[in-house]
Amino acid sequence: MKAHCYPVAVHARRLLAAAGAAVTLLLAVAPVHADALPAADEKSVRTVVEHQLEAFAKDDAEKAFSFAAPNVRQAVGNAAGFMAMVRRDYPVVYRPASVAFLRPEGKDGQAIQRVHMTDAAGDAWMAVYSLERQKNKAWRITGCVVVENRGRMT
Repeated sequence: MKAHCYPVAVHARRLLAAAGAAVTLLLAVAPVHADALPAADEKSVRTVVEHQLEAFAKDDAEKAFSFAAPNVRQAVGNAAGFMAMVRRDYPVVYRPASVAFLRPEGKDGQAIQRVHMTDAAGDAWMAVYSLERQKNKAWRITGCVVVENRGRMT
């Protein structure tokens, strides 16, 4: 099974700390018992991920980077480095052939947005985004875990 976590880049210690925080958040918020978000937050969380995917599609590094939370921005350093990392390590996120959003969940200013994606070869993936509400009330992406989705529907 292939799996990817970002942020992953040059500064290993900071990146491992940021990735570890994202994984900890995913484990803390992702269980089945996560709360439903209010409708406005559901829309905002989904919109942030949608807009980042749109920015990747347009190769707009600055716009894509603007949806990253401070922990990611600090770990990666700049928009060009962020875009290069996504292209290299997250090809399905960079150029998904299709996406299907599940309902986001969360609590206490933390959210999880799951997105089914397929790549150009038709392989299925699950991207699990962690987001955090910032002091200005905006949602920003704190991390993303992508795993191959081998599940089958009957």
